[in-house]
Amino acid sequence: MSAAESPTPSAVTSDPITTDVLVVGGGPAGCAAAIELVRAGRAVTLVDRARFPRDKCCGDGLTTGALRLLEHLGVEPASVPSWTAVPSAWVRSPSGRTVAFALPEGQGQFAAVARRIDLDAALLGVAREAGVDVFDGHAFEGFEAARPDRVTARIDGLGSVSARYVVAADGMWSPVRKATGSTTPGYLGEWHAFRQYFEGVDGPARDRLWIWFEPDLLPGYAWSFPLPDGQANVGFGILRGGAHRVGDMKQLWPELLARPHVAEALGPDASPSAPHRAWPIPARVDAVSLTEGRVLFVGDAAAACDPMTGEGIGQALLTGTLAAHAISAGGALRPGVVADVYREAVSREWLPDHRMSARLAHVLAHRRGAQGAVRLAGLTPWTRRNFGRWLFEDEPRAAVLTPGRWHRSFLTRRGAYAGAEGPAGG
Repeated sequence: MSAAESPTPSAVTSDPITTDVLVVGGGPAGCAAAIELVRAGRAVTLVDRARFPRDKCCGDGLTTGALRLLEHLGVEPASVPSWTAVPSAWVRSPSGRTVAFALPEGQGQFAAVARRIDLDAALLGVAREAGVDVFDGHAFEGFEAARPDRVTARIDGLGSVSARYVVAADGMWSPVRKATGSTTPGYLGEWHAFRQYFEGVDGPARDRLWIWFEPDLLPGYAWSFPLPDGQANVGFGILRGGAHRVGDMKQLWPELLARPHVAEALGPDASPSAPHRAWPIPARVDAVSLTEGRVLFVGDAAAACDPMTGEGIGQALLTGTLAAHAISAGGALRPGVVADVYREAVSREWLPDHRMSARLAHVLAHRRGAQGAVRLAGLTPWTRRNFGRWLFEDEPRAAVLTPGRWHRSFLTRRGAYAGAEGPAGG
């Protein structure tokens, strides 16, 4: 890391901040790392350039894996106003075949939807309550110095922050990664997604989670995820370089909404309640550096999204947690050990699933593959029940191929929040 220009006097506080770990980014990855580190007895300073609550482009879906991590971190569904438990998923194949995949009843939550503006604010609140020093509205500006035993960063409005480690949870175009010189020029993500909030949803999508495998979007898909009071997060995702160009997404959107099965699901009174927004999705965790010296990259900064679904909240929570555990295991004076532990943990806990999802995405790229997958998954009550759990990552996606992660309760565990009622009937 090279030294950068000195901050202006107006941006510097009187005394530099010294902490064990500096977390840059207050989303799920950063909060997960910060909470786990504070619980392990570390002093943590978290900064984010945005002031919370703030919106974040996302499909807002929460898998079983994400829900279990949120429960572990201390997030209560009641603290997230838009939290909506989902009892089943309805999937439409390219041929028009529709299959309902019910999730277990009375065993907790296996899927949910929550607006990121609500979820991230609740997570940051848990971090504050846990003892994390949170400074939202303060952007990372660069590194001032890197010594063998610590690194010093410059933070807008705070001045210098000296830490043993930096956890970079600052998104796909991570300023921290750029400051370390480890970015890939011209990188635009593997996927691109487009979403819009709707209100007045009075068709089946009012209460159901829908996934449409449209023939012209494969291996992408369209979705409608239910929110309280007849609202929904509706959108679609496409593979960059696929049949549709990213620049055409705005023009494709009204035509997609007008397709009979989509319009019927939303109902005649559904209307947009917010402008549409688009965002890139990084899904190449197997091809990026996860560490640079005393910096650990997590979440979108580690390109850790699912290459099949584009889901990233569970992966953000997981990588943030793994980074925190690595720092705790390696200690302040062994950055090499910390880096090795973190890389090995990601390789064990997420890379097999990433590669499995990438292979499945290739299958879903073809109409026959997508139709066959939905047909096979909906063949019997057993396949429908277990496909739903697999789809929502009740177990690691590639668990069958990684015997080290097998356990006695495979696909029979209770969901998250099994002892509490969510605000939407969880």
